[in-house]
Amino acid sequence: MAHDRDADGSFVYAVRSTSIYCRPSCPSRRPRRDRVAFFETAAAARGAGFRACRRCQPDRESTPADPWVDKIRRACVYLANVDGHPALASLARHLGGSPYHLQRNFKRLVGVTPREYAEACRLRKVKRGLRRGADITNAMFDAGYGSSSRFYERAVPKLGMSPSVYRRGGAGTTIRYAIVDADAPLGRLLVAATPRGICTVAMGATDAELNALLAREYPAATIVADPGALAEWTAAILAHLDGRRPALDLPIDVQATAFQWQVWQALAAIPYGETRTYAEIASAIGRPQAARAVARACATNPVAIAVPCHRVVPAAGGEGGYRWDAARKRSLLERERVARVSDRCQTGV
Repeated sequence: MAHDRDADGSFVYAVRSTSIYCRPSCPSRRPRRDRVAFFETAAAARGAGFRACRRCQPDRESTPADPWVDKIRRACVYLANVDGHPALASLARHLGGSPYHLQRNFKRLVGVTPREYAEACRLRKVKRGLRRGADITNAMFDAGYGSSSRFYERAVPKLGMSPSVYRRGGAGTTIRYAIVDADAPLGRLLVAATPRGICTVAMGATDAELNALLAREYPAATIVADPGALAEWTAAILAHLDGRRPALDLPIDVQATAFQWQVWQALAAIPYGETRTYAEIASAIGRPQAARAVARACATNPVAIAVPCHRVVPAAGGEGGYRWDAARKRSLLERERVARVSDRCQTGV
């Protein structure tokens, strides 16, 4: 049903009403299920009286090249260099093809929409300009933003800090933090935040270990211990760990790629007490072949628990690895499982 090219060679399907058999990736319209038969090989389909589709040519040993690969490659180059943000219809005319098919195949191959890709390119230009010392206005217009309102609406929230602070490499910003006890085997829990939101949630054996981690992450920032300022957010995370607050919605202030944000949003959608495999998360964001990239995005998540990367497990079974130690991951999953079962018993569900 997904026209998945990776399934080509695994089987063919035949349509009884047309007596034709096709590859899984054949772009033809999908027939009714009751008219379809499946065969492991093309020879088996021929033996059953079906003939090969002339469109997808299932008898060819090599899979035909995806015609969209080159178009999407050219689209990426174009979006990375064009000024402003071209409309989808304009981009489709430039490349050839309909806006609908361009949008669909762009997301299939790249993992994000053309608009999201263009925004990521412009954000990269802004960062490059600010790092080189350009003033904010010049960096904004050089990146293709037509107005300051568009810039502050779209780019600034993803910088992780204000443009002027980013331009100084983070120097001048203040990060406040608190370290509390999260019970064994989670150990000590660090919660750190900028004025815009939480930037780090980490677990460790000692306060010294967590202090060193925060200093490595933000070497140019002023780091201040301030448990009082973070009391509300810290209490919310501890309540979440105890099962008293299954839904955790906290302001997050981290820098990430478009792909990382996609993965982290998918993680946040996993219900409390449940798990998903890396492959399931990859499929959920429209990148079914990107399970390993999903694992990397989980491993680089700087805000443990707030973005629940511990809820992603290997398809082969077990808990899998965890940036903050596998034993902590097992403990987190077990806590959530017990709390969910207890909640169901109390509600009679």
